[in-house]
Amino acid sequence: MQKERTQAALVAWLIEGSEQRLVYIGWEDLHWADPSTLELVDLLLSQVPTTRLLVLLTFRPQFVPPWGTHSYLSLLTLSRLGQPQVSAMVERVTGGKPLPREVVEQIVTKTDGVPLFVEELTKMVLESDLVRVVNDHYELRGPLPPLAIPSTLQDSLMARLDRLAPVREIAQLGAMLGREFTYTLLHAVSPLGEDGLQQGLKQLVEAELVYQRGLPPEARYMFEHALIQETAYESLLKSTRQQLHQQVAQVLEQQFAETVETQPELVAHHYTEAGLGAQAIPYWQQAEQRAAQRSAHTEAINHLTTGLTLLQALPETPARTQQELTLQVTLGASLMATQGFAAVEAGEVFRRARALCQQLGDSPQLLPVLHGLWASYLIGGQLQPSRELAEQMVRLANEAGDPAMQMGAHYCLGTSLTLMAELTAARRHLEQAISLYDLEQHGSLVQVYGYDPGIASLAPESFTLWLLGYPAQALQQSQAAIDLAQKLSHPETLVMVVERATWVHQFRREASAAQEQAEIVLALAAEHGFVLFSALGTICRGWALAEQDQREEGIALMQQGLAAKHKTGAASENTRLLPLLGRSAGQGGAYRRWDGLAQGRSECGEHDRGAVV
Repeated sequence: MQKERTQAALVAWLIEGSEQRLVYIGWEDLHWADPSTLELVDLLLSQVPTTRLLVLLTFRPQFVPPWGTHSYLSLLTLSRLGQPQVSAMVERVTGGKPLPREVVEQIVTKTDGVPLFVEELTKMVLESDLVRVVNDHYELRGPLPPLAIPSTLQDSLMARLDRLAPVREIAQLGAMLGREFTYTLLHAVSPLGEDGLQQGLKQLVEAELVYQRGLPPEARYMFEHALIQETAYESLLKSTRQQLHQQVAQVLEQQFAETVETQPELVAHHYTEAGLGAQAIPYWQQAEQRAAQRSAHTEAINHLTTGLTLLQALPETPARTQQELTLQVTLGASLMATQGFAAVEAGEVFRRARALCQQLGDSPQLLPVLHGLWASYLIGGQLQPSRELAEQMVRLANEAGDPAMQMGAHYCLGTSLTLMAELTAARRHLEQAISLYDLEQHGSLVQVYGYDPGIASLAPESFTLWLLGYPAQALQQSQAAIDLAQKLSHPETLVMVVERATWVHQFRREASAAQEQAEIVLALAAEHGFVLFSALGTICRGWALAEQDQREEGIALMQQGLAAKHKTGAASENTRLLPLLGRSAGQGGAYRRWDGLAQGRSECGEHDRGAVV
């Protein structure tokens, strides 16, 4: 939520500026952008039609914009420069002093209209011994050799670096640090003294290979283009690169504690490139934790995936198995946060984690692993597998004699049994979970489950009580769950129990009360980014409106919510929700065909067959 509010504040700031004056914003090289930056750009673009903003975005053809196509977006494909444009660009680089015609012809031919190549090749010619200044133009020093001008951009860049042989090592070391690097870090890893280093950097700046901002020791440097950095980096032998990466990682650890704390992915990258996976993996884990704290889940998943890849190259030991288990459990949680509890990838990750637990024997991480797999099956509509997992959780919890584990396990089994219509058994397990619960003692369980299982147990029990014929008790239990969740002040738990309260009101045909609870669900979902609950709240709100004689608007909202729910992969409640839509559509003779109803038949789980009529 903090990330979303930060992005919203940045966009609001830009929009407010456009209210005062016309604003032009440019982002270059979006094919290298991180996921969070793309989220910010997407958010801004959605506001552009109502503002005085001109936004220019550049990227390579293979980049696929995540914001799709809209009438207010114009896509311009830039072709390569023609001969007149190349000639004009060459003259600008030479400061208006014309080069000999045969030199310009070779530049035109060999660059093939690529602007960066035109600029770099022209600079290479000027820095070489091929031409000299005579009055207001350049002349050849002698006959132009056939291979004097490189045929590729990389050859041209290498030729420029080679002519700067005394400072090439500085460029190579800077390239190892990244597209942008600081003087302090470069000085810490460079064998050169301060005077020699500053003089070498000055030459690179004068050659326009790097740009400088600020003065040493506070200066920062940036390569003019990523391809220049890449060329300097690739000119190092692989063995030399690995040694330097290891040196940089160790210097960061020893001298730059703040950088290590705020950018652990930097240390992880250097140890990875050094071929030292064992040293890199803990830093990838730290990077994932920082990313997850900022809700940058895509970056977190990337960090974890890199760590898991490195782990495969390490010898198989119990320590490695334990490390993989930790990474897999964390990855499963991140996948559920981004793709929903029913995500296929998350289920696969938790299945792998369960296999690792079996290898390790008695693992304290087995409970969260089984819970993650249970949630994946349950929300995905696979009720029998979810029941079997919950039964295993109960057995393990009983063997451990841990009341907290028992409470969570009974909640899971009670919920599965409720959806399978085994109501008496479901109520028994849910009541066991409730009897074991203590708010003060068990409030920390949200860190294990992502919600409070004790409070959550009250919600399915209210549903079970209604089905067993106790409508007053159902309502009472539902309100008790909400009261406890409000005391806990945990958004995930609160949205769960409030959404379940809408069930009871729907069954009691209390449309106004259901709408009131649905509005709370929608507000919580919007504030905290709960995609599934946003869909469920929309469905309930639509049903409540349809029940209160606003059928057209209500049916539209229910269709919208069901479509959104379908995208999350959730299928466990289709037999409850689809008939609600059918009933609303059928009231007052408003029968109609909706493709979502036919689609709903295939979405119903194994135990839901025949529920859609």
